Amino acid sequence: MENGEVSSKELVMYYLHRIAKYDQEGPKINSILEINPDAIFIAEALDYERNTRSARGPLHGIPVLIKDNIETCDSMHTSAGTIALENYNSSSDAFIVERLREAGAIILGKTNMTELANGMSSEMWSGYSSRGGQVLNPYGDPNLFVGGSSSGSAVAVAANFTVLSVGTETDASILSPAVQNSVVGIKPTVGLISRTGIIPFTYSQDTPGPFARTVTDASLLLGALTGVDKLDPATYKSEGRSERDYSKYLDSKGLRGARIGVFSNASNEFLQSEEYDEGLFKEAIQTISYEGACVIEDIDIPSFHRKWSLGVTLYDLK
Repeated sequence: MENGEVSSKELVMYYLHRIAKYDQEGPKINSILEINPDAIFIAEALDYERNTRSARGPLHGIPVLIKDNIETCDSMHTSAGTIALENYNSSSDAFIVERLREAGAIILGKTNMTELANGMSSEMWSGYSSRGGQVLNPYGDPNLFVGGSSSGSAVAVAANFTVLSVGTETDASILSPAVQNSVVGIKPTVGLISRTGIIPFTYSQDTPGPFARTVTDASLLLGALTGVDKLDPATYKSEGRSERDYSKYLDSKGLRGARIGVFSNASNEFLQSEEYDEGLFKEAIQTISYEGACVIEDIDIPSFHRKWSLGVTLYDLK
């Protein structure tokens, strides 16, 4: 776009074509619940702004999809995948949506998700919502585990329906679909990014976070989302500590001398699940070691064995 090789409008139209061809038809990946009907017009306005004044930053004119539990004050609904909220229109943008719009990003649409961020049933299949149906893993086999609850956000990035997307996590809802769909996902510390305008699961663990196909893109999106929000007290602990550009810290030699602990005492239930692959796990450790890190074998993580379902869903679930 800086070189005039492609416009934001052309980029949006390219993604809308891919979504129609592969998400809604063809393999029907089903990662997207709604398209922003104003996306093309917003792109045109941002193209004009770039050509007559200047770009606001690296996200100027870049399409971003957001999870369906994040409020937008526009023509789209915010339902968290539920039929009960399928006609709900928010009267205000979530704090992070405001930040994205200020950065010049285009909210391209809302992504499908595990209903109520996996708050319906412990046995609910990841990526299923009553409003949107089942999100499919984009790698050709419909039986592959898709991960959740930010299923559509990860799949849409993997399938190249968008440049970037935003998901939310209470417990692995960003990390799991990022792993399952081979994309970059960042689960920030609670308080780095505001949760105002996001349908909650738990107050103590919820946080939004970015998805991208590269670490650089994910770091740029992360910086666009941060900031102190007067309506979310948790963000005050990041005051003076959060950054607007995390890409400046990227270093291809950054693992040299780092101490990385390896936890090997997971339960058989986890080791036999579709979220674990022993070969990939060992390969990742070898790669970390090859890049110069000091690998500490067999560390202990006492919290790994906590009764998550009791502590969180019984007492903290809203």
